[in-house]
Amino acid sequence: MSLIASAKNCTGVKEFIFLGLTQTQELNLVLFLFLLSVYVTTLMGNFLIAVTVTCESRLHTPMYFLLHNLSIADKCFSSITAPKVLVDLLSQRKAISFNGCFAQMFFFHLVGGVDVFSLSVMALDRCVAISKPLHYMTIMSPGRCLALLVVAWVGVFIHSTVQISVVPIPFCGPSVLHSFYCDVPQVLKLACTDLFMLELLMISNNGLLSTSWFFFLLVSYMVILLVGSQAGEGRRKGISTCTSHITVVTLHFVPCIYVYAQPFSALPTDKAISVTFTVISPLLNPLIYTLRNEEMKSAMRRLKRRLRSSHHL
Repeated sequence: MSLIASAKNCTGVKEFIFLGLTQTQELNLVLFLFLLSVYVTTLMGNFLIAVTVTCESRLHTPMYFLLHNLSIADKCFSSITAPKVLVDLLSQRKAISFNGCFAQMFFFHLVGGVDVFSLSVMALDRCVAISKPLHYMTIMSPGRCLALLVVAWVGVFIHSTVQISVVPIPFCGPSVLHSFYCDVPQVLKLACTDLFMLELLMISNNGLLSTSWFFFLLVSYMVILLVGSQAGEGRRKGISTCTSHITVVTLHFVPCIYVYAQPFSALPTDKAISVTFTVISPLLNPLIYTLRNEEMKSAMRRLKRRLRSSHHL
């Protein structure tokens, strides 16, 4: 918080004003109903995944342990922006305090980074499961999976702190953000300084990293499919396992690359991409992982039957 305090002391800005998704009142109501349904479904879907993995002993494997972590991160990630967006859609004045804006940026990058690391560890899990099935449980032991996730949380905490540390600079005003949430590119546009070096830092820290990570994950899944294809029957198993993972990785990284791998310029498609990135993506993860996963669907049906039988008792 000392970084936020130092930024606040060197600028007269006390709050930021969002332009929001639209200025049309009728469209605001439509968007409110749509985003509310998406947000509630996201919370319920990810909660259902977490409960199913916790209660079903057959899902106590490394893959579903990692999926459980991803579902928790997705609930948190959507909750960082969605509640504020929903309130603002029904408000005439869309504002956020200086400290609130910085806090939103910090947690946005913290939980978003955990999402990225979770997807990466899940790729590693699939690679080990298909290439070394006999040693899978030894390599991906519960202790090792937990250690990987701890490293992920610590790593993205440092990353988020670095993101915030580049922002404490004077702001000239007006403190109007052409967006519906606080993120580093939007906030830095208001800075009273030359943005060239900041843009370069942002593109190298986020844009280049996201692009490189995305291609690394795609190559990893291609290797998994090639390894699976050499085993005949393993090809079908590899494809069915990896297609849902590839879909989720693509839906997460493509909007992320669009946002962070370009200079700080407002484009007509920015808000639509941002909605996909912040609100829609956390919803698609549980849908894809459950609808394309027979083991998860069977576990949910078993859990439903257990709940019904316990209710009758």
